[in-house]
Amino acid sequence: MGHYAHDELWQEIAYLAYHLHWTFDSLLDLEHGDRIRLLQEVGGLNERAWQGVQGG
Repeated sequence: MGHYAHDELWQEIAYLAYHLHWTFDSLLDLEHGDRIRLLQEVGGLNERAWQGVQGG
């Protein structure tokens, strides 16, 4: 695996920590693929919630 952008990693960790309330260490321990999958799932939940707020 190549270098992973430092800022991108921080953005992912911050997003997941905010929404899941997991510890920093728990999020860092995730495999890259698992973290990406969680980002997608949480993003999907947020999108559906936002659509509900907008009435769509």
